[in-house]
Amino acid sequence: MKKVIMMIALVAMTLTANAQFESGKTYIGASVTGLDLNYNGAKKWNIGIQGNVGQFITDNWLLFGQIGYQHIGGSKVNDFKIGVGGRYYILQNGLFLGANANYVHETKNYNDFMPGIEIGYAFFVSRTLTIEPALYYEQSLNDHSNRSTIGLKVGLGIYLPKNKVQNSIKEAFK
Repeated sequence: MKKVIMMIALVAMTLTANAQFESGKTYIGASVTGLDLNYNGAKKWNIGIQGNVGQFITDNWLLFGQIGYQHIGGSKVNDFKIGVGGRYYILQNGLFLGANANYVHETKNYNDFMPGIEIGYAFFVSRTLTIEPALYYEQSLNDHSNRSTIGLKVGLGIYLPKNKVQNSIKEAFK
């Protein structure tokens, strides 16, 4: 009897996870970067925030836009970034691979284009809310030795069903 109950529980978990990354869902995410959990040639303390909004174009494939801000400690330098990215969720278990491209503008008249990659995991704490730690690498095309960064970021993600988002938009414009 225990084996049957365990089998039913495993099948239910698999079906639930399968529905999380389906076509048409909307993704909203925010993450914190820096906090000395990254490394680049500048080696200065920094903290950053990043926001993402996207949609699953097909099962397991997410495309998103992102915007971010980073403050570098000990200076009056702030970075602002805007870009696009995508993720592929592997085997419906929450593990994902991502790639992005960002335009970065620094307040001291420095501009850069920084493509990046990441690997992370979406831990579901409810049907729609996740905690998403990820390892990332961003490649600076202007100043590789001082600006390219490898690090860890931790974020929250919300996965909204397609109909829920459409109904919310319709209600807002009534």
